[in-house]
Amino acid sequence: MSTIDEILKEVKKANDIIILTHNNPDGDAIGSSLAVYTVLKQMKKNVQIVIPELPRLFKFLPYADEIKKEGDKDSYDLAIALDCATIKLLNGWSNYFEDAKKSIVIDHHSTNSMYGDLNYVDLSAPACSQVLYSMFRYDNIEITPEIGTCLMTGIITDTGGFQYSGVSKETFEIASNLLASGVNISKIYKNVFSTHTKGNFELRKLAMNRMELLEDGKVSFTYITLEDEEKINTEPGDHEGIVDEGRNLEGVEVSIFLHENKDGYRVSTRSNEYVNVSDVCLMFGGGGHTRAAGATMQGTPEQIKEKLLKEIRLQLK
Repeated sequence: MSTIDEILKEVKKANDIIILTHNNPDGDAIGSSLAVYTVLKQMKKNVQIVIPELPRLFKFLPYADEIKKEGDKDSYDLAIALDCATIKLLNGWSNYFEDAKKSIVIDHHSTNSMYGDLNYVDLSAPACSQVLYSMFRYDNIEITPEIGTCLMTGIITDTGGFQYSGVSKETFEIASNLLASGVNISKIYKNVFSTHTKGNFELRKLAMNRMELLEDGKVSFTYITLEDEEKINTEPGDHEGIVDEGRNLEGVEVSIFLHENKDGYRVSTRSNEYVNVSDVCLMFGGGGHTRAAGATMQGTPEQIKEKLLKEIRLQLK
């Protein structure tokens, strides 16, 4: 694995830089990307950030209005992939990464395939934003309220508001430091967890009505189709948080939520205490964290459900 010094050296000598993250981006992917974007702007770099579909609930973040759907160059001096375990998850934008003169991967997923020229992956961090905080402090980069807001959003979302495993004393110390630097944590929490669009509300209702409790109530399952989204007239990201509805039910160990897209069904899985959903999703070309993972699968919801249950049953107690 590369050192922070090696990565900083490449960043400082590059001029044209593109920032990329995984498809179906969450708060950590978007927060990490915007934090790096803000730092690079302060360094007077020509930098672009490409996120094809930005969920509306993250449009409150600094510089979110400068995110582009595609790059304006064929080749960049440097491509930086953030919070993305494999090049496949860069979706249709991996060409920017592969065609750049140099590429850097910064991540925290145990399933990271180290696909960049330089790779920095901290498996102990519960969020990529926490990895970036440590890197910024190492280089004495000032954490402004704008940068801090982006980092805090990533940490809050990837830790479920500090409730998931992997949250450490360091995580709380970083949160305290960001609060002291002027970051409004309560506002971030409200925007991310307590504000729902009409589309999200309608999708939640539909998904809850469809929800099944399986394996003696230890597994919850539900799904949303493209047809559902067309009828409700949703926006990107309106399906966020639905997978947690199942996990929050008493007695449920694993929550499964399928969200149909143009490539098939995006599988989101969450577990509470002992099932390693990353291992389950790895069987289908995906991955993630022990308690939160995903994959993309083909077939009907019923077919996908049975495939997932076959693997989950091996871990259920």
